[in-house]
Amino acid sequence: MAAGGVDVRVENQIVRFVSNQAIDQELVVAQVGGQRNGDVVIKALDKPRATLIIDSEGRIVVHGTHRVDAARAAAKELLLRLGLDDSGLQTELGPVIASFNFEREVNVESLNVDFSAGQSEYDERLGCAKINDSRHNLKLYIWPNGKCIATEARHPNMVAMSAVYWKGQFEENNHFVA
Repeated sequence: MAAGGVDVRVENQIVRFVSNQAIDQELVVAQVGGQRNGDVVIKALDKPRATLIIDSEGRIVVHGTHRVDAARAAAKELLLRLGLDDSGLQTELGPVIASFNFEREVNVESLNVDFSAGQSEYDERLGCAKINDSRHNLKLYIWPNGKCIATEARHPNMVAMSAVYWKGQFEENNHFVA
């Protein structure tokens, strides 16, 4: 998706599915080889490629997909392997992890300031600037080469709007390397 000259790529969309009948964790372990880890059961699928987590309430959380339809296919695959009905499956969208690139170098150490739309700090350990973007309700990690990762986003469009906004802020405040 191109927005203001910035292409946003969804890396991961976390989706939770609630079935009419709670999924029995022990059934997932016994029938499809799920692995118990604390109060959840984890099952990795190859086709569709995804990691499924069955929580203590019998809901399916899907990680590792970037489209909701792929996550739904993974949840349905689990239900079918368990011999359960997949009708009435309710979808709850979780946070999006996305990436984009400003295609310009950024002076990330100069971003250790407060902006009107969020606080920024340079993280020496990661070698990037972290912006808590209060305008778009997400977090940005920005590296000197212009590569950015957005976390805690609610929709890819919010990441695109954030990318365009911060690109303008960096141009206006001379944070791009000339």
